[in-house]
Amino acid sequence: MRRLRPVAITGMGCLCAAGLDLPACTDFLFQGKRNPAPPSRLAIAASPPYPVFEVPDPFFDPTLLMRDCRLRNSQLALMAVTEAIIDAGLDRRMLGAERVGVCIGSSVDESIGNRALRKSVSQAESPIITPDHRFLLSNPAVHIAREFELSGPRQTVVNACAASADAIGLAAAWIRQGICDAVIAGGVDELYQVTYNGFISLMNFDRTPCKPFDVDRGGLNLGEGAAVMILEAEESVRRRRKSPRAYVLGYGAASDAYHFTTPHPEGKGLRLAIKEALRAGGLQPEDMAFVNAHGTGTLDNDRIEAHVFHQMFPQAPFFSTKGYIGHTLGAAGAIDAVLTIACLEQGKIPPSAGFSTPDPELPVSPVPETTAITGSIAISDTLAFGGNNSVLALGLEGN
Repeated sequence: MRRLRPVAITGMGCLCAAGLDLPACTDFLFQGKRNPAPPSRLAIAASPPYPVFEVPDPFFDPTLLMRDCRLRNSQLALMAVTEAIIDAGLDRRMLGAERVGVCIGSSVDESIGNRALRKSVSQAESPIITPDHRFLLSNPAVHIAREFELSGPRQTVVNACAASADAIGLAAAWIRQGICDAVIAGGVDELYQVTYNGFISLMNFDRTPCKPFDVDRGGLNLGEGAAVMILEAEESVRRRRKSPRAYVLGYGAASDAYHFTTPHPEGKGLRLAIKEALRAGGLQPEDMAFVNAHGTGTLDNDRIEAHVFHQMFPQAPFFSTKGYIGHTLGAAGAIDAVLTIACLEQGKIPPSAGFSTPDPELPVSPVPETTAITGSIAISDTLAFGGNNSVLALGLEGN
């Protein structure tokens, strides 16, 4: 496979439990702190409640136009988009004059959009929310396109926890194919009752702050948030005389074809996705400064990743963000992608929060302290239910 053309990233935005913008989130990772707590907005039956990582309120900017946007999910997305647009040096006039697409990954949006319908039915009211209106209420790509009056393609990707990594990969393809001058790409998910109770039912929710790759890991903690990057075509970058912040160098996706919730015992799909991302970017494993692991804190996920990293990236340090921000589901791939770039810019990676005691069954362990890195390229990988594996190769230079 020939090397694909790098795609410029000219702006980024992020908000999650670690902070309300990308600089705050990045700084938080290196402070060695984390703040999981019982859910404040969910009706919970578990006693004691399981800890989660919530975005602190108030987070929303009331100056946004908010064209018929009532859902927290879309509000989170709009905040991240606004930060990314400012970071890219764009404005509404410029966006409206270009072919700007929107590609956003999410895993719970459609379910959240059904809440108003269920409420009206339970209160014996006439269900006035039509299916098409309900869809629009639960589609962050539509809200973003309407808010900024964008004329390009719009797509909400729903592919479990790989959704936003896939959205970035698809958006990069739109740029390479000349479909768009720029794409707003990323992901969003808010905490939701069904997923909270669902992971408890699956018995992979830790009652304590999660401990990715630790011998005593007991499962994940849920989180919420949004992250967005502005991908831009070469001609647009030159015309604006804008220096890219980073590049999407490669993207790979593959299926385990093994089990609905359990990853393949040998990481078959993850290995294929990594190889595809490296081939697409014309890269070698030794080019990686570090790996940003999916690292959920569940027994199977961490075991599979550790063995794959040991064999494919024996020289590269790795860490997981989940101990700081929880598992943000459909937003995880995008949040990890922008934090990966932020770490490359910092020249260091943070300690993997929650990790203290190595698991003797794992051949490698994440970094236990802030670690300096050499190089300008990194891998961010995402594993998802359904056996989905998505990998992004990201770098500070395009050549």
